[in-house]
Amino acid sequence: QVQLVESGGGMAQPGGSLKLSCIASGMIFSINSMGWYRQAPGQQRELVATVISGSTTNYADSVKGRFTISRDIAKKTVYLQMNSLKPDDTGVYYCNAELKSRGYRDWNTYWGQGTQVTVST
Repeated sequence: QVQLVESGGGMAQPGGSLKLSCIASGMIFSINSMGWYRQAPGQQRELVATVISGSTTNYADSVKGRFTISRDIAKKTVYLQMNSLKPDDTGVYYCNAELKSRGYRDWNTYWGQGTQVTVST
């Protein structure tokens, strides 16, 4: 049973910082990619950042230069360091992973439960 658990969400003022963490657990053989998506109230879920093979990264234009994604392969954990936060960053942030686990032949995608990030004065 694969599970992704996020933590680190909360409230921050504009210009502040937060760091999100996501730990993947279960009988995981390998992880191809991990990433973060977010969903603002009344809007569709959007890609924030992904990391592949521990080094290759991809960011949404709206967060480039402000957010940094990183992964600890041994700990099966992905992080999202968020700096210079803006009110538009508010939303529920979801962890995503493409991985291979016990009992499955192919890669599968999994989602965390989400963690709330609120940026306001």
